[in-house]
Amino acid sequence: MLAGKGVDKMEIALLMAAGGTGFTFLMTALGSAVVLVLGHKVGIGIQRAFFGFAAGIMLAASVFSLLLPAIERAEGGPVPGWLAAGGGMAMGVGFLMALDRFIPHLHPDAGGPEGVKASWKRTTLLTLAVTLHNIPEGMAVGLSFALAAGGGDFSGAMALALGIGIQNFPEGAAVSLPLWQEGFSRRKAFLRGVASGAVEPVFGILVVLVYGVIGPLMPWLLAFAAGAMLYVAVEELIPQAHLDVHADFGTLSVMAGFLLMMVLDVALG
Repeated sequence: MLAGKGVDKMEIALLMAAGGTGFTFLMTALGSAVVLVLGHKVGIGIQRAFFGFAAGIMLAASVFSLLLPAIERAEGGPVPGWLAAGGGMAMGVGFLMALDRFIPHLHPDAGGPEGVKASWKRTTLLTLAVTLHNIPEGMAVGLSFALAAGGGDFSGAMALALGIGIQNFPEGAAVSLPLWQEGFSRRKAFLRGVASGAVEPVFGILVVLVYGVIGPLMPWLLAFAAGAMLYVAVEELIPQAHLDVHADFGTLSVMAGFLLMMVLDVALG
């Protein structure tokens, strides 16, 4: 067993990770609830803003909250910081690419489903698309709190949880609204949106529980989460923010999300 002090630290990390990912999950639910109060379909400009804002936050969180701490954590270790950060990032990108390639899913406004062929309903595929991409977000929050428990700063982990939670609001709406437009009732679209965020607490708490084993690999894992989040932002969210047109509104929403997350990380970190 761990020493009493170590157990206390990990207990705190578990509680903080549960609280942090619980907050991000709640924000997904609140975003999904947008479908319950809207009286009409959402215009394309609002959808661009949702996707762009979420992309900007994920880009900044990947750099300031994950990649830079990964490089700092690797300093003095057996491999250079740039190698741990670069290698972990590449593995995170590869992981998300594999999920996109092999698990059936469908993105809003896509011409058809991606992944292996399956007879699943279109609405199920739409929900899976966002659910898969919530996995690295939960991992990122959990890893940040595990890192803080090992001697880091809890304020930085809290800043990341706050930023991810804020971006989960438009992300939750980006799940429920397309489902409503696909013919789901408001209630069912809301519940599907809520369910898409349930993976975040699961993976966030899981990485804290196995911290004793993965501790030496923390720089690689932080960079892994960063790579996965960067893949989501660049491959999915930014294109959706523009929807195949040159749109200043979509670009500005990305910049606004990036600025907000950068300020949160610097101010609270």
